Amino acid sequence: MAPDDPAAERIVRAYMSDVAARWYGRPATADEVERALEDEPYDELHGSTGALVIAAEGGFTIGCAGVRFVDHTGELTKFFTRPEHRGRGVGSRLLADVERRCRARSIRTLRLDTRGALTEACALYERAGFERVDAFNDEPYSDRWYSKVLEHHAS
Repeated sequence: MAPDDPAAERIVRAYMSDVAARWYGRPATADEVERALEDEPYDELHGSTGALVIAAEGGFTIGCAGVRFVDHTGELTKFFTRPEHRGRGVGSRLLADVERRCRARSIRTLRLDTRGALTEACALYERAGFERVDAFNDEPYSDRWYSKVLEHHAS
């Protein structure tokens, strides 16, 4: 989905609100969400530079996952399932779609940075075969880094 599609904008805004609220330990203000969107743009998640995958149910966006294509590496970003839809496999399906897109581009490694406080996401990454690795960037809001070697399947 195009990052500027209204459905994409709504789910990414919900993601940023959730992450900011966890960071501050209280509901995030509209200004804090706007700042977070400015600090972490996602407009490059389409075409040759990335992809933005949206999960919907009944015409309502319930999750998203983005991937940036950087050389031969995919960087997972904007990975989110609305809280009321967690535990139903939405995140696993989004992650499988991202991995499929990476394989189609011959990307062999998928990596991400996150925070340990995002316990649901960390548990999902570990179940999906991601391993903790040393920091590969200096992202100020991250305290945990993961990487996964993608198996390539013969067509």
